[in-house]
Amino acid sequence: MPGLEHVVEYHAVVRGSCWAGIPGGPSAQLSAGDVVMFPQGDAHVVSSSPGLRGNGDMSWLGDARAERLPIRVAYDGRNVALVPEEIRESDTTIVCGFLGCDMQPFNPLIAALPRMLHLRASERDAWIARFTEQAAAESHQHRPGGEAMLARMSEMMFVDAVRRYADSLPGQSNGWLAGLRDRFVGRALALMHEQPAQDWSIDELGRQVGLSRSALHERFVQMLGVPPMQYLAQWRMQAAARLLLETRATVAAVALDVGYDSEAAFARAFKRLVGKPPAAWRREREGTATAPA
Repeated sequence: MPGLEHVVEYHAVVRGSCWAGIPGGPSAQLSAGDVVMFPQGDAHVVSSSPGLRGNGDMSWLGDARAERLPIRVAYDGRNVALVPEEIRESDTTIVCGFLGCDMQPFNPLIAALPRMLHLRASERDAWIARFTEQAAAESHQHRPGGEAMLARMSEMMFVDAVRRYADSLPGQSNGWLAGLRDRFVGRALALMHEQPAQDWSIDELGRQVGLSRSALHERFVQMLGVPPMQYLAQWRMQAAARLLLETRATVAAVALDVGYDSEAAFARAFKRLVGKPPAAWRREREGTATAPA
């Protein structure tokens, strides 16, 4: 995925069963309808039994035509073959997907996720199994708009994975996802996310959420590890990066849109977090990106 800093991989089991895991790290057995996701982009293994390692030769990939997704691969335990259609008599069928995102200037969501997420099939979430089957069918039919639909399906699966992980967190958890659930910290985060250009202060945020400035500061730091104003500065840079990439607004206009009165002050803050001035960062990204993030 050229032009993107980070890739999240996931695998959904359509039929059969398998194991998936990170060498030296967590692993899990997957059944039909299960989804496993690797939010941190770890190298990982999908196998018929735990602890197996396949042939690392990827020369066959050079013969694949990636412009027409999906790439169908059959593996019989010895050889890898590119196949034009799904093999119905296969023991296990897996749909593999990838989601690209940027880690800079600021991506608190990815940092809040574990190395591996295993989402088990259940009656409550039975739609995931049907969803995966539909994705497989959509990928085979090559209908107009199919790739756009598959991209949205990947996004929906990712959102569901994050939501289910957040719901499973213990009540006294810390971190960004736990902060979103907190009555006071979540409200403060929502205000900063919705109105990054607002001239926020810790006093005003405290008044809006119903806590004293000291209580909000302490609760915020306890849950997220950074003070509210530092988080706001990082979130403003994320909002600015999106505007730089998705609009033709000048750097000065972007600075105003995210709460800076001075283009110079904004450029210094952006360079401090990203390592490059906003104009140079934009030119570099425009020169390398070939697909939307």
